[in-house]
Amino acid sequence: MRSHIALTQFARGHLVGARSTAMPLREQVEEVLAQGAEIVFDFASVEVTQSFIDELIGVLILRHGPDVLDRLVFKSCSDDVRAIIEFVAADRCDQYIQSYSH
Repeated sequence: MRSHIALTQFARGHLVGARSTAMPLREQVEEVLAQGAEIVFDFASVEVTQSFIDELIGVLILRHGPDVLDRLVFKSCSDDVRAIIEFVAADRCDQYIQSYSH
């Protein structure tokens, strides 16, 4: 089962930027993941801030571990969006691993 989320619905203009925007979306995502589904994030026509991605993806990694990334699909990302996702994911995966290796 797959759930699609078009991020344009959360954008102001072409930007999705606020942590406060990401929080309720992340809660929805966690409910869908709990049902065993995969999430497809569609970034067509939007740019994002690092804080938005950290609140959305980073918190998922910290709560559920790096394996959660296996159930997330990032579609139609610009190079900048992909770079932000990769940076946040790598940073939060490292943080998760360090917190559970002590």
